[in-house]
Amino acid sequence: MKLRIVPDRLVVSEVFDSVQGEGPSVGVPSTFLRLGFCNLACSWCDTAYTWDAARFDLSKELTSRAIDELGGDLMARSPRNLVVTGGEPLLQSEAIATLLATLPHRVEIETAGTIAPTDALLARVDQWNVSPKLASSGNPLDKRRRDDVLARFATHSRAFFKLVIADEADLAEARALLDHHAVPRERTWLMPEGTTTAQLAERGRWLADVCTHEGFRLGTRLHVLLWGDRRGV
Repeated sequence: MKLRIVPDRLVVSEVFDSVQGEGPSVGVPSTFLRLGFCNLACSWCDTAYTWDAARFDLSKELTSRAIDELGGDLMARSPRNLVVTGGEPLLQSEAIATLLATLPHRVEIETAGTIAPTDALLARVDQWNVSPKLASSGNPLDKRRRDDVLARFATHSRAFFKLVIADEADLAEARALLDHHAVPRERTWLMPEGTTTAQLAERGRWLADVCTHEGFRLGTRLHVLLWGDRRGV
């Protein structure tokens, strides 16, 4: 069966239980629902198996799951914080909304901020983790930056911005984007780019100084510090 986006099913990469490793709810026990497909192609993406058909066999990496069956799986798990991630989850907004209507969970959605959420989804989701992609991601500007979408998230009190920073160029671009949309510093997390503890430590120390002087929040990748660059943790 060819995988496609439909309103009554979700294309899923994996479901697993762990602790949230990034952003404002780091450390919270969570169930992760990782969805398939993405409208971007970040050069450093650590979940390319959700979308990159050139490197991965997506017929083996992804499955199409019925909403009721998937909801039963999620209800049977202990965590009551659900993190919907990807890929780009908002490519499957209609099916996500149908799923969430059946669940009592606190819900986070992770998005690159290129697709506008529906009003119903915006109201249902408890925390939006918005991660705009910078030039270093390798995506062209017209694909990775949608100012109308970012403006909506910038004024939403439950939306938190998380920017992946590797160097001074990333930091300069991040500052300009955040200032353009007047995103409050207390709702912005700067997270070092890296897939090893050494990279995270080196870039994290540099970003700690930036955050101390400019009021941003410092993020990290707790799951990488604990388990390295492994899937499903």
